[in-house]
Amino acid sequence: MSMTRNFLILIFMVQIFSPVQSQNSLGEILKKYNSGSIPYISAEELRMHQLNGDVIILDARENEEFIVSHIPGAIYIGYNDFELSGMNDIQKNKKIVVYCSIGIRSEDIAIKLAKAGYKNIRNLYGGIFGWKQSGFPVMDIKNKPTNKVHAYSRHWAKWLENAEKIY
Repeated sequence: MSMTRNFLILIFMVQIFSPVQSQNSLGEILKKYNSGSIPYISAEELRMHQLNGDVIILDARENEEFIVSHIPGAIYIGYNDFELSGMNDIQKNKKIVVYCSIGIRSEDIAIKLAKAGYKNIRNLYGGIFGWKQSGFPVMDIKNKPTNKVHAYSRHWAKWLENAEKIY
């Protein structure tokens, strides 16, 4: 009986202290880390705008992530070194979609853009991971199609499927 009790206590402790216990879906993760102040856009909606040529796509990941792969036509703006002055050539009323790995860092950057007066900003739901999961292409630094995507970290990599994970 004591061994069974100890086992149950162990299981209980693992569940309590598990950092992803309540994070069973991407939606729950985004709800936990994001304010929701920037509307999301789906990969499918972004693809339609991309094909129509009526959207500016901004990559808010770090340079080493962008080099591995990025959404076609995306402009690298970074996260840690993001500077609003780098946005001077972009009109404030243009349709802008910001993305990162899953959509957390991109919301931070999108909020900065909104505070600076940009009007039509969206956050890519699921980021480049969701884009790739939807079957859309990513390009390497030479603008050649690739199946590689920087997974950011092993913790976040579980949200990346249909790609070769690079760390």
